[in-house]
Amino acid sequence: MTKVTMTRGKFAGINACADAKGVIAAAAMDQRGSLEKSIAKARGGATTAEDMTKFKIAVTQVLTKNSSAILMDPEYGLPALPARAAGTGVLLAYEKTGYDTKDDSRMPDLLPEWSVRQLVAAGANAIKLLLYWNPSHPDSVNNVKRAFIQRIGAECAGCDVPFFLEPVGYNDAIGDSKSFAYAKAKPKIVKAYMEEFSKPEYGIDILKVEVPVNMSYVEGSRTFTGEKAYSKQEAMDLFQDTASVARKPFIYLSAGVSDDVFRDTLELAAEANTPFSGVLCGRATWQDGIPVYAKQGFDALVEWLEDRGTKNIVALNEVLVKGAKPWWDFYGGKDAIQIIG
Repeated sequence: MTKVTMTRGKFAGINACADAKGVIAAAAMDQRGSLEKSIAKARGGATTAEDMTKFKIAVTQVLTKNSSAILMDPEYGLPALPARAAGTGVLLAYEKTGYDTKDDSRMPDLLPEWSVRQLVAAGANAIKLLLYWNPSHPDSVNNVKRAFIQRIGAECAGCDVPFFLEPVGYNDAIGDSKSFAYAKAKPKIVKAYMEEFSKPEYGIDILKVEVPVNMSYVEGSRTFTGEKAYSKQEAMDLFQDTASVARKPFIYLSAGVSDDVFRDTLELAAEANTPFSGVLCGRATWQDGIPVYAKQGFDALVEWLEDRGTKNIVALNEVLVKGAKPWWDFYGGKDAIQIIG
């Protein structure tokens, strides 16, 4: 059997973010701009840096009891890391929140005061980066993004730390991400970036990807709007089709949908026998706690998280037990990976 080679640091870092069975059941708490706006809206007033940090501490303290890892930002979230449950891995975000809005290219940028080496020193077992990707853009745009990702891949390789890339598809000419037109185009966009960023020149270890369908347009789903973009069988086929081009283990992101919609989505992925290796789930588990925190404070948020938030993540984990595959199975099993270095 041909073995895949992997450096010792990358192998250990991925395992630190996975559970004992090799499934990545991670909580995402690296939201910055969106969280700040949501707290301010719920409160009817400004959000402070202390507000942001305390929210992240509460989520970390409670939800990591049932998570294999926590994704955090270094801007507000580092004080939350000591609150995590023992044995919980740490992914740290490397990108600035948001993107360049001068045109529709959505160019990314890094946190200028941080490097991969510094993020590792701050406690990162893995590095995560979000990239907006429109496969229809000309090479004058996408080649800049390709080089950007290659540089980060090289930086992660130099520090022997895993690189988790989160490509988020878009095409402003088609419509926003919730539209019917975009729902029809989404499978091709997701497939395109899964194929692109599986290429070895990027140095990516885990792809954190969107599901290829919008459940609101899946006929027969609980959230079906009445406008059909795909039947249930077509949706299942699309899970398989997009997965077929991946050459790296991949996990799904929740993309801000509710917890019940995300569970329904993963159950469909599992029914389609999609070889996903887990999730990085944020807002689906804790977003309904924002108004609780904004109006009642830290202790009330902790109480909400210990009840509803924990139920959300436990229910999600039950779906992962049924459907997610160990990340090393993507390579044929743990024995098919040769550790070097």
